[in-house]
Amino acid sequence: MGTLYLVRHGQASFGSDDYDRLSPLGQHQSQRLGEHWRAHGLHFDAVYTGTLLRHRQTWAGIAQGLGSSLEPHEWPELNEYDSAALIDALHAHPSAPAHTPQGYREHFRLLRDALRQWSAGVLTPRGMGSHADFVAGVNAVLERVRTLHTGRVLVVSSGGPIATAVGQVLGTTPETAIELNLRLRNTALTEFDFNPKRHTLVSFNTLPHLTQPEQAAWVSYA
Repeated sequence: MGTLYLVRHGQASFGSDDYDRLSPLGQHQSQRLGEHWRAHGLHFDAVYTGTLLRHRQTWAGIAQGLGSSLEPHEWPELNEYDSAALIDALHAHPSAPAHTPQGYREHFRLLRDALRQWSAGVLTPRGMGSHADFVAGVNAVLERVRTLHTGRVLVVSSGGPIATAVGQVLGTTPETAIELNLRLRNTALTEFDFNPKRHTLVSFNTLPHLTQPEQAAWVSYA
């Protein structure tokens, strides 16, 4: 029996020219999670990340707070889908800048629509594989964890792969996995128990490291 901890990356740089890097808040969130685990005596037997910069930076912050020198295994299957390509495939664009409240809402409304059409096989975004391939990649990581590991394993990834993993374990529809994805908070923790045959959901989208009143402003979604 083992425990798989899945962590969504810290706050990235939404609305900037380069989303794929942590904001200062994202760096603080990541380090704080590591400090929380260190205070509770938690350690990991293996760490997996995607290959995106925000994944590597999140693990670096966690490792700093945790005091860990583990080298992560980088797996492209843990990378997020391309949200810009998905929205472009709709041939619709937000009418307001992304950094404004209206632009933020429009972005995620269009993204939800594009994800639904992609999962149904209606959209083929440029440079992306099929939704079935995306799901298969996530399942391959879950199988690898079940097959190769016991103890505690950490995965640092993005909302899409984590919500897909939850959907696969629970047997939900793609539409439910999309809604779970869009609810995930930055550095939120999802836990599975696992054995060689299966994973079982223990918790979803928790923030045990951000429970103090003065940390309320540290909770973010993008």
